[in-house]
Amino acid sequence: MQVSDLLRIKGNALYTVGPDEPLARAVKTMSEVDVGSLIVVEYGEVVGILTFREVIQALARADGHLGELRVRSVMEDQPIICTLATELDEVRRIMLHHHARYMPVIDQQHLHGVISLYDVAKAVVESQDFETRMLKAYIRDWPEKEEQKNVL
Repeated sequence: MQVSDLLRIKGNALYTVGPDEPLARAVKTMSEVDVGSLIVVEYGEVVGILTFREVIQALARADGHLGELRVRSVMEDQPIICTLATELDEVRRIMLHHHARYMPVIDQQHLHGVISLYDVAKAVVESQDFETRMLKAYIRDWPEKEEQKNVL
């Protein structure tokens, strides 16, 4: 399965924020739309990603107060990315290796969506469930003659 397949199933709802937006406003947006990341876009180009990890680290450094912090000051400015053609197994390996929970999908300079570790895990579980159902159906419909040959 490729990232393009996952986005087709998941949808490509995308939430962005500008780098000069107040961090408090970005946190409010993340809460309102129930997402763990925002893609940071400036002049139509992806310049970073803001995840709850960066927000928590900023809160810890500022003793729990966001104050006048801007997104730019806490965002990850070199996010790990993938393309539409990247295989899901590769995405999983990259995310685990980099401890990344969110990965922007950028292909030919165009932002297509964001893949989360949850999305990847869900796709793996659904794929395994499908394979299990197919194997069970195959075993249940096993031809009798084949079964007798294998027993002898």
